[in-house]
Amino acid sequence: QVQLSESGGGLVQAGGSLRLSCAASGRTLSRYAMGWFRQAPGKEREFVAGINWSHSTYYTDSVKGRFTISTDNVKSTLYLQMDSLKPEDTAVYYCAADLYMYRISTTVGDYDYWGQGTQVIVSS
Repeated sequence: QVQLSESGGGLVQAGGSLRLSCAASGRTLSRYAMGWFRQAPGKEREFVAGINWSHSTYYTDSVKGRFTISTDNVKSTLYLQMDSLKPEDTAVYYCAADLYMYRISTTVGDYDYWGQGTQVIVSS
């Protein structure tokens, strides 16, 4: 079992940048596929970006070219670099771990472990 804890959220102006971190404890990240999801008020949780055991990545269309997902397996930390932020990126951001490390799933239900979330607010 792995425990996940996000950090790095905050308030930023449109066009700015933030880097989210997700620290894992209990097991190494290399045994999981990892994902970032977000949930805006009144909306369902949605996939943002994912990375699998071979470091293949996948992004939802709205963040392609602006967000970058990466892992540091030595530090057991997942990152999400977010550049050129827009007000519509405002949400609580969650990291998640999928035991099936070979895929990158965009489905909430496929992920086995979740962090508590970190708030990102982008002002216009």
